[in-house]
This record gives sequence, structure tokens and C-alpha cells, in this order.
Amino acid sequence: MRIPAHSVCTAIRDDIVAGVYERGSRLTEELLARRYGVSRVPVREALRTLEAEGFVVTRRHAGACVAEPTEQEAADLLEMRMLLEPLGASRAAQRRTEAHLKVLRGLVRLGQERARRGNSDDLRSLGGWFHETLAQASGSPALTSMLTQLRHKISWMYAVDAPANPVESWAEHGAIVDAVARGDGERARAVTALHTEHSTTAHRLRFNGTGDRPERVRNSQHPVNMPSLRH
Repeated sequence: MRIPAHSVCTAIRDDIVAGVYERGSRLTEELLARRYGVSRVPVREALRTLEAEGFVVTRRHAGACVAEPTEQEAADLLEMRMLLEPLGASRAAQRRTEAHLKVLRGLVRLGQERARRGNSDDLRSLGGWFHETLAQASGSPALTSMLTQLRHKISWMYAVDAPANPVESWAEHGAIVDAVARGDGERARAVTALHTEHSTTAHRLRFNGTGDRPERVRNSQHPVNMPSLRH
């Protein structure tokens, strides 16, 4: 069975974000194909996609390598998110479906309940699902794709501290959903901008200007030729 290139791309991207491959390290087709249990063809296609996304660069005499973004490039990502997430919320207020609202409200209920109980173990994943659903509710595939790439890159470049006040953070999520449900685009934009500004302060770079690399490198989580692969 031929493994789709997008599955290989997801696996390599996730492992770059997780620190399996250090910044600047080589990514050879042969080793990647062996690691993920696929042929070199989908690996080659995946590397082209990852280069277009900014996770990989091609260097003379070295081939494909993990990119080494600068501190300024990392800071630009947070600024872009502060512009695009409010735009997505504003669009969602005009284009969301009842299905989107149902999911968003359910996530807010879960997040607020766990925040009140002090159970923060899964708050980060709930927050990720919330913002992913909000982006999808914008009705703009291009905007959703850009926000998804931003989230991947920010997770790669930054460690994120837990909110100092998770109850307040999830109250902001609730206010965003209320505005989206009412179709109030300006309110949705304003509340999301405030929420994004608050969350940005919790981000800490995983590297510094001297080129130091992350201290912790994990093992790969993705044998892509298994049916449990997350697309």
C-alpha cells in the first residue's frame, strides 16, 4: 500500500515540532524513509511541502535540513497570529454553522469546568481544539490553513507556560463564542485580540540568539505505515 505524501509530511512536521530533529540537522531521504517505513518518493514530496511551509531549507552540499529561524522570525509569527486570529473570529461570526457553535460551546464548557477544578492537564489540548474549530468556522480555507501553519510553527519555536488564571482565560473563550453566536463580528474581533494578547505573554523561545538548540529531543512518535496515523 502506498503511503500518502501528506501523511509522511504530517509525521515529519510533528517530529520537527517535538524536537526529534534539531534545528539545522540534515534530513536525508534514505534515513527518513527507513524511520517511517515508506519509500523515498513520499518523503521527497513531503520535504518539498515542508520547505514551502518554512520548516525545512535546502542547502548546497548538505541537502534538506531543518530550518533555523531567527528570534525576529519567531517574533513575527506571534505578531501575525495577533492579526489573523481576530480576523478569523470576525469571519466566524458571519459564517459559522450551528455545528461549529455546538463544538465551540462544548469545548468552552469542558475548559471552564476543568479550569474551575484546577485540572489543567488537558486544558492546552482543549484550547488548541477551540482555536482550530474557530478558524474552521471562518469559512475561509486559506485563512484556516495559515492559522494552522502558524500554530505548528509557534509550537516549534516556543514553550508555552500555563495561564496564570485559567478560569479567566476560559471566560475569554466563552466571550468569543458569545460574540460569534450573536453574529457580532466587531465584538468577536476585539475579544479575540485581547485574548491573543494575553496568551502571547506566556510564550518563551526554545532557542536564543547564540544558536543554542532545545535541550530535550524526543523519540519519533510516527511509524506512518500504521493505520493509527493522525492526518
